[in-house]
Amino acid sequence: MDLLEIRQVTKVFGGLTALNEVSFHVKSGNIHGLIGPNGAGKSTMFKNISGFSTPTSGDIFFNGHSIKGRKPSEIAHLGVARTFQETTLFQELTVLENALVGAHKRAKTNIFSAIFNLDRHIQQECMEKTLSMLDFMGLAERKNQLASELPLGSQRALAITIALASEPVVLLMDEPFAGMNPEETRHMMGLTEKVRQSGVTIVLVEHDMKAVMGICDYLTVLNFGSLLAEGTPDAIRHDAKVIRAYLGNTEAM
Repeated sequence: MDLLEIRQVTKVFGGLTALNEVSFHVKSGNIHGLIGPNGAGKSTMFKNISGFSTPTSGDIFFNGHSIKGRKPSEIAHLGVARTFQETTLFQELTVLENALVGAHKRAKTNIFSAIFNLDRHIQQECMEKTLSMLDFMGLAERKNQLASELPLGSQRALAITIALASEPVVLLMDEPFAGMNPEETRHMMGLTEKVRQSGVTIVLVEHDMKAVMGICDYLTVLNFGSLLAEGTPDAIRHDAKVIRAYLGNTEAM
């Protein structure tokens, strides 16, 4: 089933066409890679899907319904969450406090219920689920540690935890392996697969081709804002157009 569908999306900034009639589909349960050279339009596509930007033309469908032009908060509420290239954490808060921020969608309260402590069961449920999520991501032992004290790999894992706390159906991951050493990359690949196995469909933008080829089910390749190729990692690895435009020597992949 196609969970996410991009239909002829074009995005123009002044005289620059960042995306030019791009179409692709993301199937439920897949890890779908969106790759291409710098400036190919990958981050622009993520911004359009997540509501931080609106396509100039074309449409974006999630679960069969158009989400074009919706606010980021509305899209997140529907079930599309994202992480960012730069790890965006509250550095002065603990790991647990950061994760609780991501759970705000689940813990809806109002002033009246807060004053009279009527939402205690909601808050307790939120805490229990957040602790469970930290355990799932391997961060339970660090729950009282400040986010600023975490190594890069754990900071990325916490950013994913915050996104998962909103209970997404689709998770957009923007360069999750950037800046990591091989050991950290392997660990993050394992966490990404674990998230997929939990029932979350993943779309990721990434330049680490070893990681991409090792974890993705299907790839969409952009170049200069246009669709260059689509296919399985093995097909993309041997696609002459992709090799010329982006991959170059594929022997090390």
